Amino acid sequence: MSTKDWLEKDYYKVLGVPKDAKPEQIKKAFRKIARENHPDQHPGDARAEERFKEASEANDVLSDAAKRKEYDETRRLGGGFHFPHGSQGGAGGVNDIFRTMGGGATMGEGGLGDLLGGLFNQGPSTARRTTMRSARRGADVEGEVTISFLDSVKGTTVGMQMVSDEPCPACRGTGAKAGTMPRMCPTCQGSGMQPTSAGGVFSLSEPCHTCHGRGLVVDDPCEVCHGSGRATSTRTMQVRVPAGVTDGQRIRVKGKGSRGENGGANGDLYVVVHVNGHPIFGRSGDNLTVTVPVTFPEAALGAEVEVPTLQSGPVKLRVPAGTPNGRTFRVRGRGVSKANGEYGDLLVTIEVQVPSSLSSSAKEALEAYRAAVREANPRVNLVGESR
Repeated sequence: MSTKDWLEKDYYKVLGVPKDAKPEQIKKAFRKIARENHPDQHPGDARAEERFKEASEANDVLSDAAKRKEYDETRRLGGGFHFPHGSQGGAGGVNDIFRTMGGGATMGEGGLGDLLGGLFNQGPSTARRTTMRSARRGADVEGEVTISFLDSVKGTTVGMQMVSDEPCPACRGTGAKAGTMPRMCPTCQGSGMQPTSAGGVFSLSEPCHTCHGRGLVVDDPCEVCHGSGRATSTRTMQVRVPAGVTDGQRIRVKGKGSRGENGGANGDLYVVVHVNGHPIFGRSGDNLTVTVPVTFPEAALGAEVEVPTLQSGPVKLRVPAGTPNGRTFRVRGRGVSKANGEYGDLLVTIEVQVPSSLSSSAKEALEAYRAAVREANPRVNLVGESR
């Protein structure tokens, strides 16, 4: 996106957050707007679609620490400049100066020399400035998917419908009607800038009044995009969600965002993954968790019990005699896949079941047990410490 966009658009206002908002505030605000205005929820609603696009663009800048810093600095430095309505200052002119300040060019490709040259009306060649201006990286796109607990552990591929800003397919981003091409602006010779007198020995530049900083003039505008060169694109993409993904994790798919212009790199796709719960298993990092009920005799005398696993059949677990309620055992290698190819463990927590009713013979047996054991009161120390 251009410096003109940064100067004219208040991304904090778009998301409804203060200028000192924390990253989590920005993330929460964007998700709320995205859910309320996603094209899948409002098919054919142009206003909701536009609101979704604006929020995506704002989130792309404010959720990236480097972009946010550059955006804030650009707006602070550029507060005194004014772009005419309809300006296409996506590059060139004042935009070139700000890009140089933000590190967009090296010293060998414009850099400080171009900045000082512009001040003295001795900038780089038109060809070089036009090349620097025309190649523009595509915008990043963010979406959300919801997958099952099992898919989060083993990995899956999901289909996503994406709405993004793309070069107009009718004119291929030129802004000109099919069969025609834009021509170089005769006023600025393609630079997008024209000199203006600032008094004294300095000569400053401002966006060209003829082409509004674009460097090109469209005589016969495209009937689809009306000369802007951009259009809204909806496409379905298959996205691979890796094994071991956690709820709320943000996955980056490089180069799958909006397409770049004039040789510029594509933006990236960021996918926020939501994971549904499981009726039996839970998760703790790379480990799976499960609670297994056992009877009092099994816990007291010891037993071998079957324990379920998520991706294979049950395993045998030896419960030692005298196992207390809540004790956790570890079954190696039956957890979640790690990045290094290894697996976490399955953590099995024992839950001793107490019968809700007893038969007469069972009561007699327990009474006989109590008499035989003659256990001391386990609450003696507890009561004594409370006094």
